[in-house]
Amino acid sequence: MTKNENVTKNPGDFVLLSDYIPGILQDIRYFSTYNFVGDRINGYEEPCAILTREAATALRSVSNEMNAAGYRLKIFDAYRPVSAVKHFELWGIEDLDLRMKPFFYPNMAKQDLFIQGYIAARSTHSRGSTVDLTLLDMKTGKEVDMGSPFDWFGEESHPDYQGVTPDQYRYRMLLQKAMVRNGFLPLDCEWWHFTLENEPYPDTYFDFPVASRSLK
Repeated sequence: MTKNENVTKNPGDFVLLSDYIPGILQDIRYFSTYNFVGDRINGYEEPCAILTREAATALRSVSNEMNAAGYRLKIFDAYRPVSAVKHFELWGIEDLDLRMKPFFYPNMAKQDLFIQGYIAARSTHSRGSTVDLTLLDMKTGKEVDMGSPFDWFGEESHPDYQGVTPDQYRYRMLLQKAMVRNGFLPLDCEWWHFTLENEPYPDTYFDFPVASRSLK
């Protein structure tokens, strides 16, 4: 951390996303073992999405817009504790743990995930206004095909990757444009990752558990 950054275990003005967007779909991967590490990640005590009130309010506008177009939002991750980011770092040091390589980074060396910025030593998620998400087609009841799955580490996940089909690119841009219209900034290497531009805690990193009790 720099001198202008701080870490706190006290939640600021955070909310459960399900309270702000009733019926929001949640597939919190770091609570499960189906993620690039292969274990439940430290700090994830419940499979729930937590965001700052400002980010949740903006995302509700995105949800309303997408609902009108026939889609629902599906959340993979939102607020991420500092302890979870440290878990990622320790996993990165363990050279022999490659259990999930075939599923998430088959074409990359484990160390390159950090060097190329797919996994950060300080995550914007820990500031509480970043969300990872996709779209679900309400007609089919299935996720739309974005051309690569969540947490697929490689150029295929770059939003502007030219190797996807026209439909896959259209879905990526549908999500990205809706998010940008409502105040979020995209990430150049992950189509699913967005951060609220005017985030309320730009210099604060939080380390309370992902659990509903944290907000009581």
